[in-house]
Amino acid sequence: MEFLSQLLLIPALAAPIFIGMGIISKTFPPKHINSVYGYRTSRSMKSQERWNFAQTYSANEMIKLGSLVLLTSLFGLALNLSEELEIALGFGLMIAMVVVFVIRTEKAIQNKFEKE
Repeated sequence: MEFLSQLLLIPALAAPIFIGMGIISKTFPPKHINSVYGYRTSRSMKSQERWNFAQTYSANEMIKLGSLVLLTSLFGLALNLSEELEIALGFGLMIAMVVVFVIRTEKAIQNKFEKE
């Protein structure tokens, strides 16, 4: 078993970036709707109230999901897989993190604002 497996390395490098971006977004959220910085989707940009909620919620989700992926990357130490499979699983984990992040944030915005 190689210590620095790709299944450990890929998420272990990307997850701290995701966590760091969440911390930055939480500490310095964009105050006004813009097309440069923040969680920017058509749903989040419909009003200032939605925008503020989306920024707070997405920052927290980035921190949570990044931490979860960082912890799950430790499976790379326990598994003995081929390098190709480790790379595929590592990138798959990163893609899944982004997809779950967007789905959860969009669903939270929808649940909070589209009941009105």
